[in-house]
Amino acid sequence: MKRHGDLFNFFAVTAPGLAAFCADELVQGGLLTGKTSEAIEPGGVAFRGDRLALYRANLHLRTASRILVRLGEFHAENFDQLRSRAASLGWERCLRTGQPVDLRVTCHKSRLYHTGAVAERIVAAIGARLGSAPPIKKTDEESGEGDAQLIVVRLFQDACTISVDASGALLHRRGYRLATARAPLRETLAAGLLLASGWNASAEQPSPLIDPFCGSGAIPIEAALMALHIAPGRNRRFAFMEWPDFDGKLWRELLDEADAQARARRAHLAERLTIHGSDRDAGAIASSQANAERAGVGDLVRFACHAVSAIEPPSEPGFVVTNPPYGQRVRGGADLRNLYAQFGNTLRARCPGWRVAVLSSDRVLLSQTALRLDTDLTFINGGIKVTVARGVVDGGMQ
Repeated sequence: MKRHGDLFNFFAVTAPGLAAFCADELVQGGLLTGKTSEAIEPGGVAFRGDRLALYRANLHLRTASRILVRLGEFHAENFDQLRSRAASLGWERCLRTGQPVDLRVTCHKSRLYHTGAVAERIVAAIGARLGSAPPIKKTDEESGEGDAQLIVVRLFQDACTISVDASGALLHRRGYRLATARAPLRETLAAGLLLASGWNASAEQPSPLIDPFCGSGAIPIEAALMALHIAPGRNRRFAFMEWPDFDGKLWRELLDEADAQARARRAHLAERLTIHGSDRDAGAIASSQANAERAGVGDLVRFACHAVSAIEPPSEPGFVVTNPPYGQRVRGGADLRNLYAQFGNTLRARCPGWRVAVLSSDRVLLSQTALRLDTDLTFINGGIKVTVARGVVDGGMQ
């Protein structure tokens, strides 16, 4: 690979439970070498690369929440050290003079513990480097709305790490899901669930896939994007596009490369891709279809409005990957225990030998399915700890 500028240390931030899958993505994309276990850190995955690697990571990673550029790491036990050493960093690579910044500061077990005072010194250091201190402006970290550049400062045992957010809006915001059902599943988590299920998205002929509780369609749509090799970041903007060293020509080349791969994959799969999503909520199905159209896979995912008991799987064994309700009650007052029992009965009757991956916060509800499920993997969904329950319908564990 041709070198595109200096090498940097990057950090792919992930939701709890997704780091190992993100590390595998980085390996498959040629962005991480060596043992993935050594790259995984609390909160994500560390990797190293040039500008091209940064662009590729933002464009192609499906399970990362954001990509940080670690601008510098140094020891700081007083404010003079903090200011002078922060001023020596290459801020001009990612900030224009006068551009607003938003700082997120954390301090643990360090002599410098006042986050506001730390933020003031970092702003002064940027000003010393660029010629004028940047204005402070808060941004919505999830949507990335606004023109402020997010700076992440972490002090731990007097070691200061300063990172710059290269993504802007969180990476689960692919740009296609404008319509949502209740309690939508984040796209990054949907992708992680698909990877955890073992579904063979990149096979010559991917196995059939069904989501009988599809909501606004995140799981079927992410499955189609994976199968077609469509880059999840293809239709959105990133914070690095506003950096002084942004290489627009290189970015366009990457988009052309990604589009060519997607076209070839679509031509190869043609009519052979079987991905079904269903839900008993007609509004959810309407949202799913609209979101799939925006994602460019509306012609490849089949959505239907019906209860879980009405699913009609193809004869070829495949995968059931789903995120059923796990609140106290569902619409109409039905007991969720009955819903989960019906789910298990339907799978045994219509999907024997199929592999299943279910996301749920309640292991008691999972037990109502009477399926033999491995529950050793957990994610966090909307602040709630959820179990990824995996198994084979009437086939025991693999």
